[in-house]
Amino acid sequence: MSLVTFLGIYFVHKAGIDIATVGAAFLCEHGLRGVLAPMFGAWSDRIGRRALLLGAALATAAILPCFLLVTGPAGLFAWSLAMGIAGAVNIPVSNALLLDLAPVERRQSVLALNYTLMSVAYTLGVSPAGYVAEKGYGFLALSSGVGYLLVAGLYALVLRKPLPLEKSTTSVLRNMLSAFRDRTFLLFALMAFVFPLSMGMVVAASPIFGAEMGLGEGYIGLVLGGNSLIVAALAIPAATRMEAMGPFRLLGGAAALVSAALFSYALIPDVAAALLVGTVVFSLGEIVFSSAVPAAVAGLAPAGRRGAYQGGWALISSISMGSALVLSGWLKGGLGWQGTWFAYAALVAAAAAALFIARDGFRTRA
Repeated sequence: MSLVTFLGIYFVHKAGIDIATVGAAFLCEHGLRGVLAPMFGAWSDRIGRRALLLGAALATAAILPCFLLVTGPAGLFAWSLAMGIAGAVNIPVSNALLLDLAPVERRQSVLALNYTLMSVAYTLGVSPAGYVAEKGYGFLALSSGVGYLLVAGLYALVLRKPLPLEKSTTSVLRNMLSAFRDRTFLLFALMAFVFPLSMGMVVAASPIFGAEMGLGEGYIGLVLGGNSLIVAALAIPAATRMEAMGPFRLLGGAAALVSAALFSYALIPDVAAALLVGTVVFSLGEIVFSSAVPAAVAGLAPAGRRGAYQGGWALISSISMGSALVLSGWLKGGLGWQGTWFAYAALVAAAAAALFIARDGFRTRA
């Protein structure tokens, strides 16, 4: 993710590709990643997690540095699609592996630790990646390839012993489709999709909102950087206290906090204060849903289908988060920014009420 921050600059300014085409290529990459996630998750239920994770790391080590070969739109789309295929393994299979290794009563703590480390790694990775890019994108390509080779080496070393696995006995196709035939999972996803959608709104739409209202990039970056710091500081202690209640109990409250954050964007007249307050309140909700949602999906998954269900959620999450900026553009054109935030906030408030009402039913099924 730290590298991707600078690849857009490379494709526009070095390869001479227009911004809209770069954005479309990145959207195709994320879309393909989401579409393939259920298949790789289901496949990992049959053959295990190790081979897929190791293969994805090696493939990424080979594909990622090839951005240097991109000279036009055709090469960009080919590179993006290859990256999408390689990246489709990571979220569902690594989450499934973490859940395989974690005791049931410690799932949220383990997932919170993983989420915290990703947040910290992104924050710490941006500055060195920018420095390396200034020295030359060839150095950035080399460091990225070497980095993923080190990841592959860690997988080969650490995962060499037998790993726990509730192995699936059904076909990969049947296993892949099982989550989307599960009415309880679909009902949960229908409510919980507001969490990745809101993440997309905060990460992608709120900076544009702030800039159009006259805020500088420095202030916007500082506020959004504070989000990572809050999550890194509080996610693990919060998860350790929540996990005894189960992942469903507080999701309604988390959605209520997200709704309050979006209402802050709409109601606070001072834009700088609105962005600050809204982002801080959103961070408090993120502390809950970042670990509770994948733990909830794991609880709903039958034996032998953990990877398939994590892949199903990865697809829904990818579509939700990826559509946030497009939806914001449509709504803003008709309602303005204030109306857009009101509409989003009302949607999330409705989901909060639904999650609160349905929590006991989900907990019984899990």
